[in-house]
Amino acid sequence: MAAEVTGADCEFCDIIAGRGPASVVHSDESVLVLLDIRPLNTGHLLVIPRAHASYLADLDPAVGGHVFAVAQRMAAALRRSGVPCEGVNLFLADGEAAFQEVFHVHLHVIPRTAG
Repeated sequence: MAAEVTGADCEFCDIIAGRGPASVVHSDESVLVLLDIRPLNTGHLLVIPRAHASYLADLDPAVGGHVFAVAQRMAAALRRSGVPCEGVNLFLADGEAAFQEVFHVHLHVIPRTAG
């Protein structure tokens, strides 16, 4: 397991606090939605809870539900936008073995097209 990351040394916490650059798509009291800086496709979004949680098990279940509800709205918005989007993948890596790279829970919303 990776070393414990706290909000004090977390790049997403820096963005949430306004100390880091980001292209914000949506913001509310519980989550922030950003454009991914290394997108798989144009329109690739990250839904990030404002409260730091390194792993899914650390995330308040109510906030987790809100993360997925916002992801659902973002997926619908992608389909309505001009971004090529025939489908959507939701992806959450939980832990180093699952290829989590930033140890602050975040849900990827990835627009997909055939091929």
